[in-house]
Amino acid sequence: MEALEQFIREPAYQPYLAILKGARNGFVYGAKVRFPHALVMSILFGRGSWQDRARLIYRATKQHSFNLAKFVTLYKTFMLIQQKANGGKQRSSDTFLAGLLGGYIVFGERNAVNEQIVLYVVSRVVATLIPRSGSPYSSAPPPAGTKARPVPPDPRYFTVFAALAWGAVMWLFEHKGETIQPGMFNSMVYLYRDSDRWQNLKTLLWHNT
Repeated sequence: MEALEQFIREPAYQPYLAILKGARNGFVYGAKVRFPHALVMSILFGRGSWQDRARLIYRATKQHSFNLAKFVTLYKTFMLIQQKANGGKQRSSDTFLAGLLGGYIVFGERNAVNEQIVLYVVSRVVATLIPRSGSPYSSAPPPAGTKARPVPPDPRYFTVFAALAWGAVMWLFEHKGETIQPGMFNSMVYLYRDSDRWQNLKTLLWHNT
């Protein structure tokens, strides 16, 4: 046990153990995010028996968890390779190239889970284009290992951004529904179409027709 503790604390092995820890964190985070989402979506919009729904929840959770674990592993590995190839120094482009390769390998296959993850990432990338306000979200010091503290969007520009986003998605839902991601499309059907139909008090207040 003492030898193992020494091995873990050895600085020479830190970059390699960080890859292992990254894979673990990716797997755990994927399970925490996907399981409740898949469970709620299955209850609200799922079809078939509860056994079929349970299998879908398991598959979606497993895929999300393993994909994040694989991406973190590949990203950290590519970063380490580039750093070693550059004499131990990290270049600005290394993060982009590592993310590019990892994203292509792990998330390049189009399926429901990958599509949702990629769209989530895209929305966050686009949101960074909104001008920032003058102060960070919190006065607390930045998390360990990073110098940056997230700064919220300028409220004036965020108002415009939110209005354009909702105007665009409602127009797309009405006129180009086939282009919307299925999970969001089903949610919008539930909100804006199912709420237009009822037959009696029970289907008005308790469940949809």
